[in-house]
Amino acid sequence: MSYYISPRFLDKLAVHITKNFMNLPGVKVPLILGVHGRKGEGKSFQCELVFEKMGIIPVRMSAGELESPDAGDPVRLIRMRYREAAELIRVRGKMCVLLINDLDAGAGRVDRMTQYTVNTQLVNGTLMNIADNPTDVQLPGSYETEPIHRVPIIATGNDFSTLYAPLVRDGRMEKFYWQPSHEDRIGVVAGIFAPDRLSATDVERLVETFPRQSLDFFGALRSQLYNNQVREFINKVGLGQVSTHLVNNPGQRLQFDQTKVGLTHLIEIGQHLQQEQTQLQETRLAGEYFAGAKSSKSGRSRNLQPKPKPSVPLTQAPEPVRTESSYVSDSNGTFPQDDWPEKVAVAKIEQLLQRAILQGGRLTLEVARPREKSNNVWRTWPWPQPPKNATHALAGIKTCLQEHPNSFIRLIGYNPQTQTRLLEELIVRP
Repeated sequence: MSYYISPRFLDKLAVHITKNFMNLPGVKVPLILGVHGRKGEGKSFQCELVFEKMGIIPVRMSAGELESPDAGDPVRLIRMRYREAAELIRVRGKMCVLLINDLDAGAGRVDRMTQYTVNTQLVNGTLMNIADNPTDVQLPGSYETEPIHRVPIIATGNDFSTLYAPLVRDGRMEKFYWQPSHEDRIGVVAGIFAPDRLSATDVERLVETFPRQSLDFFGALRSQLYNNQVREFINKVGLGQVSTHLVNNPGQRLQFDQTKVGLTHLIEIGQHLQQEQTQLQETRLAGEYFAGAKSSKSGRSRNLQPKPKPSVPLTQAPEPVRTESSYVSDSNGTFPQDDWPEKVAVAKIEQLLQRAILQGGRLTLEVARPREKSNNVWRTWPWPQPPKNATHALAGIKTCLQEHPNSFIRLIGYNPQTQTRLLEELIVRP
């Protein structure tokens, strides 16, 4: 199978690697090339294709190797892999690179809750030291005077802004933001479906049908085409015999018929995959469970405290709640008279609440500070008591707004039986 290599990607890696093997007088060449971009766009796979095309031997590391229960182990491993690549250059007479996949996942800090360990500090310091002295990389406890070969480092990741700032400065790391163009996407997808003989017109229409999907989406789409043949194989062998049949016949090659690929069928499968993505993003059961546990805990704490004696007779009527007549009209909507902030369209919110309640849904609120919202991180806000109607729900929203005055607030309505969302609306902007 012939895979597509983006000319822009090939040019960037080829120039960076070649420069690191050339002696350019008076020119400081960064040792590290940081390839960053959205998830699933084929950064690591494009790197492997470039290595194969140029005849380069990669020595690989992953983010999972940048942490250890023992302080200093990741640093020792980085130095060993670097020296291993330098030795391969000397012995085999070919270019070698050190490839570190998902560097930001192992050495980055996403927020203040991310643990910053001694190993993280040592990894950053070691990579900075190697970038500054690429021919003098020693193992701990070993000091050799003979220089080793310079080895360019390729690091992939999603968000390099989470890395230690001195590590990503221009003298040490050259940055390359990988976002495939429309032509790149068509070329990659055409390579994926090349064995299926999908026409160029159908490939272009398929890419245009799912413009916001990453490239790995189309690889998963092709994988779904063989599900029916796998089911037929399971039925032929027997569900109880599949385990022993496949494990005890490792050399057996299974023959699958060439699937007949049609654009309409591919779009149907793609829409199903897209629905699964939406379901995953909208379920958010963990936040609901956490909010429920928190409310239950606070409820138990309140029950343990002695109840104060009522200071008014039990027959006295409770304080009236705010009604529609308490709102005043404005150009931006309808607002309460007193302490609701401006630009909070209370009338519109009340309509949303009534619609969700009429549909039999439950209501939740989610809050996020501006930085959290930019990373799509929302926290469930527990209601003091479940809202029975729109008026009670407005009172809860008002309490949430007082507790989180500088946060985004969105209203969620969901069906408690099917766990599907009926409503999702951003109602407050800071």
